[in-house]
Amino acid sequence: MDRSVVIIGGGITGTLTAVRLARSGWRVTLLEAAHIGAGSSSRTAAGIRQQFSTRETVLGMRYAVDVYKRFPEEVGGLVSPIVQNGYLFLLEGEEARAAAAARVQTQQACGLHEVELLSAQETAFRFPIVDGDRISGATWCPTDGFLRPEVVYGEAAASARARGVRIVQGAPVVAGHHQGGRLVEVQAKGERFGADLFIDATNAWGPRTGRILGGTDLPVAPLKRYLWFLGRGGAMTGPELLRMPMVITPTGAYCHPENADSLMTGLAHDAPPEPDFDNEDQDRIDAEFDHRSGVDSRAYEVWAQVADALPAVGDFAGIHATTTGFYGATPDHNPFLAYDPAVPNLLRLVGFSGHGAMFGPFSALVADALAEEGGPLEAVEVLGQRVPLAAFAIGRDFAGHEAMVI
Repeated sequence: MDRSVVIIGGGITGTLTAVRLARSGWRVTLLEAAHIGAGSSSRTAAGIRQQFSTRETVLGMRYAVDVYKRFPEEVGGLVSPIVQNGYLFLLEGEEARAAAAARVQTQQACGLHEVELLSAQETAFRFPIVDGDRISGATWCPTDGFLRPEVVYGEAAASARARGVRIVQGAPVVAGHHQGGRLVEVQAKGERFGADLFIDATNAWGPRTGRILGGTDLPVAPLKRYLWFLGRGGAMTGPELLRMPMVITPTGAYCHPENADSLMTGLAHDAPPEPDFDNEDQDRIDAEFDHRSGVDSRAYEVWAQVADALPAVGDFAGIHATTTGFYGATPDHNPFLAYDPAVPNLLRLVGFSGHGAMFGPFSALVADALAEEGGPLEAVEVLGQRVPLAAFAIGRDFAGHEAMVI
């Protein structure tokens, strides 16, 4: 039976979903407004972790790590995009340590047996870069790490094409056409693309995509986020930098090695939503966050916060670059992975709140299951366990807030 699907959005979510559905026998067209990876996927900090606070996400990210480890087999290409240097969450105060202990218990119950709660002394012994006097402990998971996003969407797009997926770039969707309450085609690049199923994988662009397609107005807020890059300096060697884990300080400032000579830093600062942003705004660097604005900029504030926990970083050579992009954030920081109630053949895979790259394989799995079902599902099976989808439903009450957000 010929089944067709149009996927809108050519980032990590869209390209991995295209591969998955093509493998399941769907005839797939992928429409990308600019070029593959042009949105948040190429601007992400690209962390991947299983240290979340909700069971559904822990299981989903365990699955994602497994897929990324076996990427050439599961998707294509010659290399895995995952660098498993681990995630080290530094804690300050006994209240933070108690909350972390409860999270670790949840994570281990989900099969993440390698995650540990460390004392301040254990943390400093295992990770000499950390000032043990400034923390009350840490949680550590060695199978976490970070991704090379260009490998993910680049190889996924190549694999999709090899499986017969039609990828149309420079094709922003400008209209949707309905019949009998269902979406029957979308218009882009002067052409109409008909299908049985449509998938919105546009994340921060999701609200405007939903309006074009007649879908539900989802609470996805486009929030500006920045990354800063420090040149290695002081006594730290290139190999030592490359071995560093992703470190999240008690203030929320984080860092991981970009390469042997550069450390990436970031912080999820308070920011007003920018619902009317355009593509050029992705690279707009406001003066307050620009390292070229001087030592009073937020860039240097974040450097100081990282160096407070990791004193060796204070000896680095300086900030040499600022980059920026958008999160598509939801009120509870969980994405929407569900059929749109207003358009029964429209799947929405948006609102990843900074977790889209790591969610990619799980999002594709859920999309495949929902596509095969042809309607809503209560749960999917992941690694032999049942994962309810209520946490990712449209219209949920946002009570189950994800606590582990950076």
